[in-house]
Amino acid sequence: MHVVALTIELRLPDCRSLKEKRSRIKPLLSNIHRHFNVSAAEIDHNDSWQTAVIACVIVSNDQGHAQRVLDGIPSWVEARRPDLQVIDDQIIML
Repeated sequence: MHVVALTIELRLPDCRSLKEKRSRIKPLLSNIHRHFNVSAAEIDHNDSWQTAVIACVIVSNDQGHAQRVLDGIPSWVEARRPDLQVIDDQIIML
């Protein structure tokens, strides 16, 4: 069994409140979950209006498959959500 995690640091440049931030992050997490079949959650910068860190985690019997799935998420976010900027991403083998 392999557990692989991806963290993505995001910038929300036009966000003006925590309520607005939640209205952008929640659908993103839902879409990532639906499209990639991974668990996704906001894990840091919860009180910051214009930054967020999300984590995506997958459990698989094939570490290569898990890493390939997670590798595609940052570019997918950039392509579909021009209102968000991917600042950094990191894959962690657990």
